[in-house]
Amino acid sequence: MPQHIEDELREQNERFSAAVENMSHGLCMFDADERMIICNGNYINIFCLDAKVIRPGIRFLDILQHSVDIGVASQTAEELYAIRKPYIDQAKPSTYEEILSDGRTIDISHRPLASGGWVSIYEDITVQRRAEQELKEQHRRFDAALANMSQGLLMYDVDGKLIVRNQRFLELFRLDKADFPFGLTHRELLGLLIDRGIYPDDIDVEDEVSRTSASMQAGETRSTYRHLADGRALMIARRPMSGGGWVATFDDVTERRRVEERMTQLAHYDTVTGLPNRSMFRERLDQALGKTKAAPLAILSLDLDRFKAVNDTWGHPAGDWLLKCVAERLQRCLRKDTDIVARFGGDEFVILQSGVRDSADAEKLAKRIVESIAKPFRDRGRDMHVGISVGVAIFPNDGKDAETLLKNADMALYRAKGEGRNLCRFFEPAMDAMVRARHALEIDLETALPRQELDLDFQPIMNIASGEIVGAEALMRWHSRTRGVVVPDEFIPAAEETGLIISFGEWALRKACTAAASWPPGLSIAVNVSAMQLRNGGFARNVISALAFSGVPASRLELEITETVLMDESDTVLKALRQLRELGVRIALDDFGTGYSSLGYLRRFPVDKIKIDRSFTRDISNRHTAAIVRTIIALGAELGIVVTAEGVETEKQLDILRKDGCVEAQGYLIGPPSNAADILRLLKSSAARSHSG
Repeated sequence: MPQHIEDELREQNERFSAAVENMSHGLCMFDADERMIICNGNYINIFCLDAKVIRPGIRFLDILQHSVDIGVASQTAEELYAIRKPYIDQAKPSTYEEILSDGRTIDISHRPLASGGWVSIYEDITVQRRAEQELKEQHRRFDAALANMSQGLLMYDVDGKLIVRNQRFLELFRLDKADFPFGLTHRELLGLLIDRGIYPDDIDVEDEVSRTSASMQAGETRSTYRHLADGRALMIARRPMSGGGWVATFDDVTERRRVEERMTQLAHYDTVTGLPNRSMFRERLDQALGKTKAAPLAILSLDLDRFKAVNDTWGHPAGDWLLKCVAERLQRCLRKDTDIVARFGGDEFVILQSGVRDSADAEKLAKRIVESIAKPFRDRGRDMHVGISVGVAIFPNDGKDAETLLKNADMALYRAKGEGRNLCRFFEPAMDAMVRARHALEIDLETALPRQELDLDFQPIMNIASGEIVGAEALMRWHSRTRGVVVPDEFIPAAEETGLIISFGEWALRKACTAAASWPPGLSIAVNVSAMQLRNGGFARNVISALAFSGVPASRLELEITETVLMDESDTVLKALRQLRELGVRIALDDFGTGYSSLGYLRRFPVDKIKIDRSFTRDISNRHTAAIVRTIIALGAELGIVVTAEGVETEKQLDILRKDGCVEAQGYLIGPPSNAADILRLLKSSAARSHSG
């Protein structure tokens, strides 16, 4: 062969070898006898073969065996050969994959040669297959997420065409897949939902589309509530995607909206009456006062009288029913468009009266309210009687802000309740000083018992027929270190309002019984008891303890209660009174004739004694008053109840009472209140005269 041809062939072979070696894939060529002609380094590297073994002329089967021997192949040489043999015999292009023992995936492309044999191209596609698998897994997870979302989902591409929707969306809108094809635009989707009667037909489609488009172009999330025609509520959130297009999610928030509305209702309205509560009232009042030219207005602070008696007598359901009825009557007294009534809690109501020309307007409203509430409330055949006290503050004279107006209206209410209840009182600047003084009194009163400033005086009680002293009533006294002597009418109401009366009463009971233990036998000791003491569950136990501690028999103890105690008619009160009566303790009804329905209370709870109030004794010379006194005395005789007249100060009063058959008398004529030592001397002296006579 000429030299130049040999040189050219050598050059071609070198170029071919260079090309083969620089391929990114592995390559191996076999002849018709299945012997290797040539392979490149990538082929050796892919299969981790030994270059010293894999030499031209080696049989294909031996290469397979070598790969098995070095642990690369995942099957036997025979199994691998059986897989490849069909591709070799078919003498046509084919592609298949082989997974090696280390988990790599090799793509093998088989190409037959015209002269027999074949060329194989090898590519490590492990990374590609893993990526494809991960993508497939992502798709699976995406599909699973879409299928299991609690929200409906739609996805639009960059051209605004629908490309994804999940099953939950179809369920929310009660549609089938056929009803909602891919490729819809946002405008077409809205039109379809309106046509199907799912969305109400008052939706402005063009406005909705333009608003959403503007938000998506600005890269902003847009969320809106959408009420469906069937009453359900959806929260729709539209979010732009980074690559263009956007996603809309649909969440059924019907129950959440109902809860939110309920929470709003609870936050702003009273659950019992349905009236605005304190929070909403303050908002409305602040709004009214915040106007540039705020018109004059009145704040009316209202508090029911005797409401607790209703609760304790008939239970809280009856009390709630009464509050609803009161709320309705109050609303009927107001102008619907301008006035507001709110319940602040308990039996406390507040009214905002707008457009007040002067105090006369507020006074007229207050009178209407008092008259309206005074009428009986009838429920299931029973009449409930309550009154209402009203305190009024006028803007701007009585305050320029909400806090001051409400505080001053409360002060006026406090005055109304203190002056007899069922009244209306207007705020006066002097009331502020009175409230501060009352607060200071309450603070001092808290230290009265620890400082041993309390004491008892005792006023004797006489049997009118025999003239003998039969006992004495214990009267609480307060000798304050800073105030001096404080009269009971001033500190007892404060003790009741602060709850101190419970500890004061327990102290008085024990001290009175201890004092009576040294008296002559048979003389009674009378102790006043408040409604609050009796409502305290431990009252009966305290009485029994005081009797046991002093050694005084139960028959010598009289507990004086007022009609307000019997008005309660609560189970706790009646149970305590019955328990004590069964032990022998006597119950006296004090201030008889000054309260409400006294005869009815005597029927519901029999007492051992009734005490005619001093106001009747003082006016006993009056013909009408005398008739009332005679009636009370006769009633006592008929019922077997001892009648005691209080406030006897003259012989004339005593003579009239004696003539009318009154059993006992008490007052300055019989003896003034005295300390424990003086009353003991008086009682012993009286007992000695009785025995000597």
